[in-house]
Amino acid sequence: MSESIESYGIRLLNVYRETICDGPGLRYSIYLAGCRHACPGCHNPESWDPEVGVLLTDSILSQIIKEIKDNPLLDGITLSGGDPFYNPAGLASLLRTMRTSCSLPIWCYTGYTLEALKADPLLAIPLIYIDVLVEGPFVRELFDPTLRWRGSRNQRVIRLSDNAILER
Repeated sequence: MSESIESYGIRLLNVYRETICDGPGLRYSIYLAGCRHACPGCHNPESWDPEVGVLLTDSILSQIIKEIKDNPLLDGITLSGGDPFYNPAGLASLLRTMRTSCSLPIWCYTGYTLEALKADPLLAIPLIYIDVLVEGPFVRELFDPTLRWRGSRNQRVIRLSDNAILER
């Protein structure tokens, strides 16, 4: 890692070393703190506060990468939260490190739409490292428990690269 991830002030809420809930197959999920959307009915409102969790340090990130590399059963990596785009510069640095260190497809959840991300130069940068974007705010009135990988009908699962895996 050429730059210290600590300098971005990313806060780590939780890590799920093996989960089947955040995308297809067995995934390593990283939950980050901070969200500006505050969607009514959010399944994780504790994550809105950008000061919760622990500071993501170079040591913690190295351990995460080691755990990912040491698990041959993993099908992918997922970033969620909060909203990983709360800190877009930090997200870009984290994703760049993950992309260069791990060969697994990366999914990312956000309350922003793809159009809003592309319209903001700072928010657009992390997109180059993401294979699948699950986007859009959660809308309680559009909640549908039959949907795969998302909570409300307005949200979209968008393939951003050929490396994307949508089914397992």
